[in-house]
Amino acid sequence: MGKNLYDLGELPPMGHVPDQMHAQVLRRDRYGQPDQAFQHEVLPTPRPGYGQVLVFVMAAGINYNNVWAALGKPLDVIGMRQRHGEPEDFHIGGSDASGIVWAVGDGVRQVKVGDEVVLSGCQWDERAADIRMGADPISSVTQKAWGYEVNYGSFAQFTLVDEYQCHPKPAQLSWPEAACFMVSGATAYRQLCGWQPHTVQPGDVVLIWGGAGGLGSMAIQIVRLFGGIPVAVVSSESRADHCKALGAAGVINRKDFTHWGPLPDASDTAATKAWMSEVKRFRSTLWGIVGESRNPRIVFEHSGQDTLPTSVYIGDNAGMIVICGATTGYHADIDLRFLWMRQKRLQGSHFANFKQCRAVTELVAANRLDPCLSTTVEFHELGQVHQRMLANELPPGNAATLVNATE
Repeated sequence: MGKNLYDLGELPPMGHVPDQMHAQVLRRDRYGQPDQAFQHEVLPTPRPGYGQVLVFVMAAGINYNNVWAALGKPLDVIGMRQRHGEPEDFHIGGSDASGIVWAVGDGVRQVKVGDEVVLSGCQWDERAADIRMGADPISSVTQKAWGYEVNYGSFAQFTLVDEYQCHPKPAQLSWPEAACFMVSGATAYRQLCGWQPHTVQPGDVVLIWGGAGGLGSMAIQIVRLFGGIPVAVVSSESRADHCKALGAAGVINRKDFTHWGPLPDASDTAATKAWMSEVKRFRSTLWGIVGESRNPRIVFEHSGQDTLPTSVYIGDNAGMIVICGATTGYHADIDLRFLWMRQKRLQGSHFANFKQCRAVTELVAANRLDPCLSTTVEFHELGQVHQRMLANELPPGNAATLVNATE
């Protein structure tokens, strides 16, 4: 299993929970820049209750949600939980991981001590009324992001999860490769394959914002797997080759255009004309890549404020704009005429259900979907890698940190 990153003495055998563990921890008085907010602490090890699994974390994936957690905005995750009666005054983040099942609570049937697993990033109450009435669990009012809204994420020697979060680790992957793909891969899979009838079909044009990031890297591959035509948008020419290598039909550099952000006021004729000129030029660039005047049937969104007006304009008649985040801001505006008169669908999408997570895991295990791990850091570098993510300085693809794994 390798030598632990930090020494707390000899670990007890599997099946027995140690009293303490090492973790990278956020506290409210440290909220701010991630490289200062994350600090190494020794904390009590959580114990699995009914239906819960304690996992010995080998590696953890890095996602933007714990940039927000470190900043303390737009949501103070510690304060939110305390308002709901939870006592902990700290946050252990991390919503992606690979590891080994160390101990299980009563009622666990699908995994056993010693299993190698990858973990999915959402929890829900399987006893909730809406789930028992047939709701997709990921749409339940009880659904929460593990390692963000829920404490005891993967940035620690041990993490506490529900049994249904455990999926078999693809055998050919290293620990960090296995840790980095679930959040981005399953989120992209649900966006592109989960919203009937707007699922990727052969020949569909799909516009993918942030094509070189973790989400975009997964989306390009999934569109290709289902026969679609992915067109990626990036922020620099240096990221274009990454997208093309994954299968993008072409790449658009958003820095070549100037119409980003809120729409101009409708009464400002000159500004509106300039915006329309730029968005049409963007559309013409996309048509040039596709080889015909054909708009995207699906627009894969997660940037939000700066790009949503363009997405709504450029989506095909009766097409879908599907959005899972808002990295450039939450307060986006759109011209509703393009939505209703062209009968387009604006669809919110959040992570994935169990079936979709398992589908992504099986695609990776079959070597049909590359995890796209580009950055692996040591556990003590967790704050710095989140700082680099905030500054958009990470290489294309996904990132992970070693926890108990040593290489």
